[in-house]
Amino acid sequence: MEPLPAPSPTSVRITGDHYQWLIAWTGCLTLLRENAIHTANPVLSVGVEADDAGNLDDVVLRRRTPPHTYSQVKYTVNSTTPVNEDYLTKPSPTGGPSILKKIATTWRTLTADGIDADLAIITNRAPDPNDLLIAVRDARTQLLLPKAAHGTARAKIGKARTRWAQNADLSESELHDLLSHLRFDLSRELQHVQEQLQLLMAVCGLRNDSHAVDEGANWVAQQVRGGHRTLTLDIVKAAVDSLGLKTGPAHAILSIATLKPDPLAAEADHTINWIDRFETNSAYTKRRPLAPATWAQLQDDIEAAPARLPGRTNISVSGSLRLAPAFLIGTAFRMVTGADLAVLQRGDLWSTRDTYDTECDPTVKEYDIGQGVDLAVGINVTVKEEDFTQDVLEYLEGQNIPASRLLILTPPAGPKDRSVLDSPAANALAVGIRDALRGPSRVTSRVHLFLACPMGLALLLGHRWNRLRPTVVYEDVNRAQVYEPAFFIQA
Repeated sequence: MEPLPAPSPTSVRITGDHYQWLIAWTGCLTLLRENAIHTANPVLSVGVEADDAGNLDDVVLRRRTPPHTYSQVKYTVNSTTPVNEDYLTKPSPTGGPSILKKIATTWRTLTADGIDADLAIITNRAPDPNDLLIAVRDARTQLLLPKAAHGTARAKIGKARTRWAQNADLSESELHDLLSHLRFDLSRELQHVQEQLQLLMAVCGLRNDSHAVDEGANWVAQQVRGGHRTLTLDIVKAAVDSLGLKTGPAHAILSIATLKPDPLAAEADHTINWIDRFETNSAYTKRRPLAPATWAQLQDDIEAAPARLPGRTNISVSGSLRLAPAFLIGTAFRMVTGADLAVLQRGDLWSTRDTYDTECDPTVKEYDIGQGVDLAVGINVTVKEEDFTQDVLEYLEGQNIPASRLLILTPPAGPKDRSVLDSPAANALAVGIRDALRGPSRVTSRVHLFLACPMGLALLLGHRWNRLRPTVVYEDVNRAQVYEPAFFIQA
């Protein structure tokens, strides 16, 4: 592929504007969702190039009760200017104040009446890993504190603080206050912003294809060109209707990340972040909690989630997780609680609300174990049948699991990649599997469950796991014994 030519100034400006409109459309979606699910302090309006917001006027989220969020949006077409002290403190091209000085001046104005403000720099620029203060940014909060406050005034990091304070015309204590409110939302690449918007549009109950994302951003651009710089709930709702974006209800967001960061974590109503508590540094090899963290602790966190989302009937699960945690989430919000769950699977929202014509009765094969009175169950939708069955049989025998028999349940056409294509099919199969197990489980005291299926199906199945026996759910940990018990679920 031939290298692309350098972008023209016009191209840079247009792309930068589009980047800002995407960020503003993100704010509009936050406005929609928070009001739909009745959060305690929702966004009431989105300002774009707002009045009275100084240098942080690009996108402003005004909430019912302060602090409001004031953002400066910066886009660049190359990586020659990472975010560091030089970038933040150098004068503008015309010799005017630096970015840091402008932000400090705006912050003083916004907080002059004693009301706090949430501030953010949003950019696709990367953080400079060699910068003394930027390098200690907390990726979870996007703040430089608390680590930026460490070290004496004579230490290198202390001298950097002094330079920042002098450039911003602030005292050291004032700089500390500013940095406690200023988020550095960095490395937000254009593609990343678009992908995040697709996820957010899905949980808002909107069409979430790339064309729908562009429609939303283009609508923001039209409003700005027309002089409408304050976008209220009624205005955004009318836009959604006129663009034909609505597909279903908005959802509260439960973010659970065990493998890699969740793009929707910042938007979530409750977050469980176990990335650093799972083994290995690769999302592809994370299989089990890293000691001293345990499966039991993860179960406690997940089962506490319903209390963190009081009154929520429509809940979307975002993040990255393996099959046993997905099943557990389904049981934590099972159907008898009145909750409806949804999760993104291959870009589509699989929801427990989706209907189907008839339930899908699985094929059932039985294997004698003769080691006790429990029932072992394998749900195999995706793995070569003989391989999955052999792994489960060897584990049951090798670990002396007290099971009398093993039931292997597969789709009618057999297990294969993409054997369950959409949400209605997944719901139909989940109901069929549950109903097929109710009879055999009545004569046993415990079920041992092994899963090889799409993550969305595991969640939908857990949601319907009622009128069954207490269940031990196993996770594939890619060890010599293949599996290990993860969770014990009352049913």
